[in-house]
Amino acid sequence: MPTRMTSSARTTTPRLGRDDRRESILQAAAGAFAGAGFAATSMEQLAAEAGVTKLIVYRHFDSKEGLYRAVLERVSARLAEEFAAAAVRQHRLGVAAPALLSVAREDPAGFRLLWRHSAREPEFASYASEFRALAVRAARVLLADRLSDPALHDWAAETVVAYLAEAVLNWLDHGDRRRDDEFLALTTASLQALVGSWAGVVGR
Repeated sequence: MPTRMTSSARTTTPRLGRDDRRESILQAAAGAFAGAGFAATSMEQLAAEAGVTKLIVYRHFDSKEGLYRAVLERVSARLAEEFAAAAVRQHRLGVAAPALLSVAREDPAGFRLLWRHSAREPEFASYASEFRALAVRAARVLLADRLSDPALHDWAAETVVAYLAEAVLNWLDHGDRRRDDEFLALTTASLQALVGSWAGVVGR
């Protein structure tokens, strides 16, 4: 005769492994921090958002500050991976928007936290400035063959990074993900036209 399944056996779900649990806490924390800010978000709220106890959160992260930093480091690492992979495929400005949007769709709260919110938090502003500096250096390389005047490189690279970051952030806020391809086409065409106009003016 088959063994009868108890109610508790039917409702038991597999426990997450350590890495998966850490990932779920990071995802939940990104949303909580992006929604309320660092100071207004408690460890109790973070635990509730992740569906675990505060003790479990502390098993993975030693403090609220450590958790916030881990969220920023996670999304920064993913962006660096995407940019590196895109640069290998194609060495031109058109790779930047797809790389940014890919990570933004994968981790929208983390992306917003890095590019929009962390700059307003004194303890974490360095993450935003350091990653922005990396992006600007990459933009300088991609602009080297378009603008021959070294005096314009910093300005142009800063402007390109600001444009792309805000374009993706605004698309996250107001765009339809079903039209992501259209957004990428518009953003890339706009960027190429912008840089092309700069090169045309400088070349006169």
